Order: sequence, then structure tokens, then C-alpha cells
Amino acid sequence: MNPAVVAPSLLAADHGAFAQGVLAVEAAGLGWLHIDIMDGHFVPNISFGPQVVADLRPLTKLHFDVHLMLSHPDRYVAAFAKAGAERLTVHVEADHDVAKTLAAIKAAGLSAGIAMNPDADPRRLLPFLGDVDLVLCMTVFPGFGGQAFMPSVLESIRFVAAERARRGANFRLEVDGGINVETGRLCREAGADTLVAGTAFFKAADRKAFAAALTA
Repeated sequence: MNPAVVAPSLLAADHGAFAQGVLAVEAAGLGWLHIDIMDGHFVPNISFGPQVVADLRPLTKLHFDVHLMLSHPDRYVAAFAKAGAERLTVHVEADHDVAKTLAAIKAAGLSAGIAMNPDADPRRLLPFLGDVDLVLCMTVFPGFGGQAFMPSVLESIRFVAAERARRGANFRLEVDGGINVETGRLCREAGADTLVAGTAFFKAADRKAFAAALTA
């Protein structure tokens, strides 16, 4: 089992003060920042692009865990690599050759991840598990923060965790959507080791204590 990681989502920070959001993550003693990139096509919302990533990169040594919720993620690998991402996660459902995109991510020197929506059959991930460093099981339908956790995804998390164990693999198993102390515990019991927390983290009265509770 990989050590637990909490990755606060920049999407839930004040969009007029992203630098302060980054500092809040550092102040909580965390090492990862989850960055959601949305194009208004693959998901019904638009967030930000590689320029925001590039502008934040000099401000911090946080690991930039970039989640590409894009119809054609393959077209943006080079841009986000140049901007300073260290990990790019792409969706199995998007309109691209998944294997080629994962290879391009690795060729750019980045860690590669594969994501699935809550209603996806986790068996769709099987051809790619040998090529990734992370699997992201969305626990809400992507597009907007603040949604309620979908318990039905726990079955998919268990499936991926069991496949990881069967293969003797060590890719990270990430969850994103409605993650708080209670739902985070359920996900960790199912096999997740990487918890994306947005609204719950940034609204916590004591963010450091919240993050510690997620990994307790």
C-alpha cells in the first residue's frame, strides 16, 4: 500500500487568489496540488489552462497533479509539460488514442494517470494499467466542485485495488469528488491511497487538522 496522500483541489480555492490557495496547501504541510483542467466540452464547465499552471509553478515546490478533463487531451500534453505539470491524468472516455496519449506523457518526462467517470466500467482501464503511475476513480461526475460523494464508486475502487494487488503493481489509486473525513475513510478502506479534497479542505476551520484526519 502506498503512503496516503492528500491533494487539495485548486478548483475549490479563491479564483482571484490562486497564489494564496497554493500557500494554504503548503501551510497545511501537504506536498501535492490537484489541478483540474476543464474545456467546456468533455465536462460542462471551463476552469483554466496551462498559463495558470505556468504562473503558479515558480511559487511552489508542490507536486502538480494535473487532471485533464478535455475532449482531446493528447493535444495539450506538450503545453502542460512546458507549464510545469509533473503528472498528467487523462480520461479513458475522452476522444483520443489512450495508449498513445499515455506514451506521449511519459515521453515528456511526466508521470501518467488514467481516469474514469463514476458510471464507467472499470474493466475499460485494464489495457492501460501497465502504463500508468496513477488511476483516478471519480466519485462525482466531473465538472463542478461541491458535489455529493457517490458510494456506488466504491465497487470500482475495490476492483482497481484488487487488480493492482493481482498484478503486484504499485500505481497510486486516487479518488476525487465529495471527499471528506467520512468518505475518505470509506475510499481508503476500499483501497484508495490518494485523496483529492477541494471544498472540504478550503472550507475547513483547521486545514492541517483536516488533512491529518484524512490520512489517520
